[in-house]
This record gives sequence, C-alpha cells and structure tokens, in this order.
Amino acid sequence: MKNIFTTLFLLFTGIIVSQIKGTVSDTNGNPLPYVNIYIENTYIGTTTNENGKYELNYTTSKNVTLLFQYLGYKTQKQILNINRFPFEFDVTLQEEDFQLNEVVVQNGINPADEVIKKAIANKKINADKTDKFEADFYSRGIFKVKDIPKKFMGIDVGDMEGSLDSTRSGVIYLSETVSKIKFEKPNNLKEEIIASKIAGDDSGFSYNTALNTNYDFYENYVEFGINMVSPIADNAFNYYRYKLESSFYDDKNQLINKINVTPKRDKEPVFEGYIYIVEDTWAIYGIDLDIKGYRMQQPILETMKLLQNFSYNTEEKLWVKNVQSLDFDAGIFGMKFTGKFTHVFSNYKFKESFEKKTFGKEIVTFAENANKKENSFWQTTRPVPLTEEELKNYTKKDSIETIRKSKTYLDSIDAKSNKFKFFDIISGYTYKNSHKKWNLSYQGMLNFSSLSFNTVQGWNLDSGFSYRKWNEETGKYTYISSTFNYGFAEDRLRVNGRYYHRFNNINNANLSISGGSAVSQFNSNEPIPNFINTVSTLFFKNNFMKLYNKEFAEINYGQELVNGIFINGKLSYENRHSLFNNTNQSIIKSDDIYSSNDPLQPFNYSSGFEKHSLYKANIATRIRFGQKYISRPDGKINIQNDKYPILSFTYEKGFGGTNSNYNYDFVAARIDYNQTFGNKGEFSANVRGGKFFNADNISFIDYKHFNGNQTHVNFRGNYLNAFNLLPYYTNSTNDAYLETHLQHNFKGYIMNKIPLLNKLQWNLVGGFHQINVPNTKPYQEFSVGFDNIGFGKFRFLRIDYVRAYQNGFQGDGIMFGLRF
Repeated sequence: MKNIFTTLFLLFTGIIVSQIKGTVSDTNGNPLPYVNIYIENTYIGTTTNENGKYELNYTTSKNVTLLFQYLGYKTQKQILNINRFPFEFDVTLQEEDFQLNEVVVQNGINPADEVIKKAIANKKINADKTDKFEADFYSRGIFKVKDIPKKFMGIDVGDMEGSLDSTRSGVIYLSETVSKIKFEKPNNLKEEIIASKIAGDDSGFSYNTALNTNYDFYENYVEFGINMVSPIADNAFNYYRYKLESSFYDDKNQLINKINVTPKRDKEPVFEGYIYIVEDTWAIYGIDLDIKGYRMQQPILETMKLLQNFSYNTEEKLWVKNVQSLDFDAGIFGMKFTGKFTHVFSNYKFKESFEKKTFGKEIVTFAENANKKENSFWQTTRPVPLTEEELKNYTKKDSIETIRKSKTYLDSIDAKSNKFKFFDIISGYTYKNSHKKWNLSYQGMLNFSSLSFNTVQGWNLDSGFSYRKWNEETGKYTYISSTFNYGFAEDRLRVNGRYYHRFNNINNANLSISGGSAVSQFNSNEPIPNFINTVSTLFFKNNFMKLYNKEFAEINYGQELVNGIFINGKLSYENRHSLFNNTNQSIIKSDDIYSSNDPLQPFNYSSGFEKHSLYKANIATRIRFGQKYISRPDGKINIQNDKYPILSFTYEKGFGGTNSNYNYDFVAARIDYNQTFGNKGEFSANVRGGKFFNADNISFIDYKHFNGNQTHVNFRGNYLNAFNLLPYYTNSTNDAYLETHLQHNFKGYIMNKIPLLNKLQWNLVGGFHQINVPNTKPYQEFSVGFDNIGFGKFRFLRIDYVRAYQNGFQGDGIMFGLRF
C-alpha cells in the first residue's frame, strides 16, 4: 500500500513539474516577449511573457525538437534530450540576415505590390485550409492604470478595491481562461471554458473567451468596433502603400517577405506596420500591425498593437496561428490606461466537416467549478508564465479579497460611510449593509435631476426614498422606491411608489408594481426631457411640454420565454383629469404669455378634457432572430445576430372606461434592422405601424403620438425613434399609421477621402423620416449632418440640417445633439 501511495505521489508531482522552461533573449541579453515556441510538426506550443520567460507543458521524457520563432529574428531549431522535469533551456535569438537587394524597384514594378497581389489572389485558398478546427485556447487579460485622481467630478474614486498604490497606479484587472473550442468560418463557435480565474475574485467568472478574438486578415475587413481594411483585402491598394523592406529564409528554407504597410490617407480605418508573406504559397507568416485610436473612431484609445505568429506543419503543409497578442494605450483627463490580451491556440485538429448540431445558439459554456481550480492546475496548464507583476497582483488581490469580504471589514467601511451629516438633508444620504447586500437611500432635494420647471407646476421638486437588495450569484435583485413631487406654483404634493423584482439572470424574469399620483405628458414616451423643457420654457418662452394628472395602479411582468423571444404583459388602471397653467414666470420675454396646456388648442386656457378613468391590458413580444448567447453560471449574455431584423408585436385593449367610448383595441408591429456595409458605414432602419379598432371617440391621451421635437436639440441620441422638426401632437392619430426612420452613418467613408476636411474626422450622416396616416399627406423629413464632431479625445457632438415636407415645404432647421 505504501508503494502505491509513493508511486501516485511521484506521478502527481511529475505531472506538476513536467515542463520545459527557460528564457528567450536577443544577443544583447534583452528578453524577447511573445516568441512563438512549438514542437516541430505539431500544434503544441506556447509563447514567452513580457519578460521573455516561457513554460511548455510536456510529459514525455525523450528527444523533442523545439522551434523558437520571432518576427525579425532567425527561427532557431533545438533538439532537446529530456531526461528530467522541469527541464530548463535558455535560448538566444539572432536577428535575421535580411536580403535587401530584392527591394529595388525595377522597370517601375514595386516587388512588394507583386507579393501583395499574389497574397490577395491566394487568400481564399489559404483561408479555406484552416476554416474548420478544434483547438485548446488560453487567454489572459490585464489592465493597468496610472495617475488616477482621488476624486473624479466630485466623486471619491477610492483605491479601486486595493488596486492602487501610493502613486495612484496599479493593476485593476487580471484574469485568465482555459477552454476548448470548435470553430468554423466565418463565425460558428462552440467554446467550453474549463477554467476561469480573476485576481481578487475567487467566485467570479472571467469574460475572456475566444469570442471576438478571430482577427482574420484573410478577410476583407477586420472588426475593431468599426471594420478596418485588411492589408490584403480585395480593395487594399485603394488604402495602402507597400514596401518590400526585406526577405529572409526560415528554418525550412522558405522565403519570407517582410512588407511595410503604410496608409495612403491617415484618417481611414487602416493599419500600419508589417505583414509577413510566405513566397510561393503566399500565406501569412506573421502580423505586426498598429492601430491608431482615431482610425477606429475611439479617440480615448491612443494606440493598439496586434501581433500574430504562425507556425508551419510540414506534414499537413499548413500555416497556423499559434500566438496572438493585443496591447493598447489609452488616456483621458490626465489618467493613463494600458492593457494587454494574450491568446494561445494549440493542439489543433482540422476537420473536413462537423457533425450536424455541433454549432447552435449557445456559443460559450462553463464547466462545473471552472472558477475553483487549484494553483496546481494553473501551474501545469498555463502556457504562458506569469510575470512577476502578475504573480504579485494575484497574491495581493487574493489577500485583499479575504479581508475586504469579511463581515468585520465591511461593517467598518459601512460605519464610516453611514455617518449622517447635516448637509445630507439637501444632497441625499445612503445607509449601507454591504455584508448582507442591501442599502437604503434618501434622494435629497437639490441635485441635477430633482429640480425642474413647467408651466403647470412652476418650479417642482422631486425627492424620495429607495431600498435595494441584490445577490450576484443568483441574479436576484429587488428595488423599492417612493417619489414625492411638489409643485410650488400649483401648491400640490404628489406621491407614487414602485416595487421591482428580478428573479434571475438567466431569463431575466421580472415583476413590477407601481401606483400613486403623477403628472404625465400626453405622449407616454415623454419626448421632452425635464431639463430641456426647463431651458426652453424659462429662456425662450416655449412651453412645449403638455401635462395631465393621473392616479394610477400598474402591474407588469416580463421575461425571455425562449432564446430570442421576449414577452411582456401589463395591466393598469388610470384616473385622468386636466391640468392648467399656474405661472407665467420666465427669465426673458416676461411680458409674453405662454401657450395653454392643451396640446391641440394653444389658446384654450379655460376648458380641458372630461375627467375619466380607464383600464388597460397590454401584451407585447420581441423576437431577435438568430440570437446567440453565452451561458455563464452567474447569468445569460445575449448576442444579437445582425444578419436578421428584430420584430416586435403589441396588442393593447382599453376597457372599463368611465364612458364606453373610451374603450378601444390596438395592434402594432415594429421592425428594427442594422447592417454594416464593409467600411462604407452602417445602415439602420426602424419601421413600425399600427391600427386602432373601435376607437372613434377615445381619449386623446390614448392616441398614437409621434416623438416630435421643436427644441432643435437632441440629447437622448434617439435618432431612429424620433423626428427632428415635427410638432409634438399635430399628426397624432386614433386610426392607422406607418412610421419610418432610416439612417446611414458613413463612419468616415466619404469624409476621410477629402483633403483638409479629413483632418476633422467627422462622419457624414444621412437620414429620412416619414409618417403616413389616413386622409393626410405624409409628413417627411430629410436630413444630412455630421457626427463625431469635437476636438482631440472629446467628440460628442452631432449637427444635422433638416428639411420637413407636408403638403409642400414646411420648414427647415439645425439640430444639435450629444452622443455618448
């Protein structure tokens, strides 16, 4: 029995330390990061970390041939006689002996152009060779910050869960995943995450997956928020210049062409750097490309560097991506951010085809206890050794987590923040119990969202109380709130309350109950924000917001019924009566009189609609075709399939009205669609229609109202859900309607090609909006404008010129908008 235990112990420890490890450096002793290291004619490999350290998990004690491949350096082949584990082997790589004589342009022919043309002609052949495979996948992500202020916009930043040191710098996120993937081009993926690890969160699950890591330069476009043009795209010569900087032979005597890639126009969605092409097969040998943040239209991002290393299998005659790294630098308001993702693909198995139903809607799953792996698992599985900084961060964060999750620590922090101060009466107050995960809040009386002005209430003030309780593991969430609204000119207090409960994070089943008294816009979508109405009213004497009073009770339930199909049901009661202006206060134009609170009769100051009550029942469904999803132990993440539109259907019945004339039936449908056309921009459409039945004399409140705008500002960014110049209630209907919103954002496709104007980095945007209702000429708007307006890293402004038509030309105007 003792011998058995001894044998098992030796076997176990042998597995733990069965590694080939060492350091890879250049001839000056400098460590080389991201060196591609693999066993010859296999798909077993790894890469060095930032400090040039590598570890290759290998369990067979015999001779093994290792290749050390690094862009710009000679590939080195080493035959190792493994007689013990761990086996340490350091390597020094020498720079390539570049052949520069081939760079000469002869007879007006650029040799780099000829290589690129052949790479383009053969890219489908090369891509198809590796279009279906199974593989092991490893991912590591790290984010670091520097110069973080103690306060930002008046809010305490703290030490970010112990991440920041005395210089306000540190690692704020470090995580790893190990998974097995099945992939079929262009985008079929099935991934099972075997292990997941996050520094400082022993119960968390990393978001690192193989999803969105397929940066395939054989495709015409590589997606980085916007479509970047590949250096070997079909239309690449419209965007790039090429220079054959050097050529060299690899260890298999294959000629590799190192080609410098530079953009023809700086502001285009393009890369710059180097692409390495293999002579004769014209396959990709390596990628070393930079992406400027402004070219991605992400100005906060400064630079992103993408490296890809490919290895060659002489038996299968395939060039396969082994290692991929993505580094970025970003910054804003003096704060600096850096990040790095490392991806290692190994143990490829290429397939002629996959069995049916291999790929479905579920694209990522987690193995049981994926986040509970011991350190021994990571030591034997992790293909890229941790740097000293990463080792320290794991140790530090795990220690901090133990302390900061303790009841003693949480209670001490709460005791400090729960101290009530006199000015909390004005600014608001929150009492926390972090250990039991609940808090109780008082909104306060003076903040940006609590104070507003309208002609019915005058200055009115919101305040209230709320209670929140949550559970990250189950996804349960409860929120109870009350709102007290007082109108000074009206001298009236209104109170309402709401209860909301989410049952889980899987299908997001939720129940809400609300009721009380409130002022409401005639259009329940509330097209006029309180802040915009306050400014428009006080400074321009334009009281566009029209209000009525309602006492109400409502219950609502919704959930995802099956994947991609969402359902929502609502039952409500409303008691409504008219409201009238109670103030003529303004900052300018004080002698002018406001229009009345009647949405249809601006000079009707004396009479309103008849007081009445009504019950409503509403059922709605939303269908997202082709929706895929990630199944996480802590919830389900849905991923929209942009190939298909989103359909929505609604049926609503008004019943039990004070007068039977107020009862009605209503059906509606909606289509939302977005499509990106290569690098030529994004087209978006929102088309919806509906029909009322038995609704000849219903209340104007229940009409279909369209989201108009007469303020010339749009701070909500709802360009596909609203009109630009439409008066708010002129086209409201209780019959049938068809509403159309179309937009195309060229994402710089045109502007980037115009000299001087391309320096602005603006995006040309065109739009069309239309309403069709019976017995009325269509209302139409045509717009053209610019998005991404600003300076430097601050590009939040959009400006549109709009012309409106209905029975001829109606007017034009300029719209100002903010986007975030």
